[in-house]
Amino acid sequence: MNIDVRLTDKSEAYLIKNLYPLYLYDLSGHYGRMPNVHGIYEESDDFRTIIEQYEVQNIWWEKPKVLFPYIILVDGVPAGFLLLATPPHCNKGIDYFVNEFFLIQSLRGKGIAERAANIVFDQFKGNWELFTNPSEKNIVAQKFWRKAISNYTNGVYTEVKKETFDGYKLVFRFNNADMIL
Repeated sequence: MNIDVRLTDKSEAYLIKNLYPLYLYDLSGHYGRMPNVHGIYEESDDFRTIIEQYEVQNIWWEKPKVLFPYIILVDGVPAGFLLLATPPHCNKGIDYFVNEFFLIQSLRGKGIAERAANIVFDQFKGNWELFTNPSEKNIVAQKFWRKAISNYTNGVYTEVKKETFDGYKLVFRFNNADMIL
C-alpha cells in the first residue's frame, strides 16, 4: 500500500469534510452519543445539515502556518486525516497539538495510522500533545497512541489522565526536537 500524507488547501477541503461525519460517528461509540435532532453528530441542535457543519470546519483552511489540515491517502484514495494545531490553539508550552486524527475502519490495524502520524511528527520539531478518551470504550485508541508514540520516541513520552479544555482525557506529550530520525 502506498501511504501519502499531505497538507490540503481550500480547494481540497472537501476531502476532509467528506470524511468528517465518519469520524464523528466513530466518536459517538466512544462517548455514547446520539445524533442531534436533525441526524447530525454534533453536540448542538443548531446544525441542521452536513453543509452547515462543513462551514464550521473552514477555520482549518483560513489560518495557514497555524492550523494544518492533512489528508491521509492510501493508494491515492482519501482514507483519513490529521488536523494539527499550533499556538495559540495549544496549551501553554506546547508547540503542536493533534486536534483530530482519523483513519477509516477498513484500514485500521495495518500500520497505516502509525505511519501517517510519524510522517506528520517528522515535519515539525518541538513539544507535542494529544488527547484521547480515557474510558474503556476507547481502549483501542489508547493502545494505538501508546504504541505509536512509544515507537516514535523510543519510549520517551508522558501520559497522564487529567481535566482538559475538552473534558477529562488521557493526555500524551513528547518532544522530538532532539530526536535523530
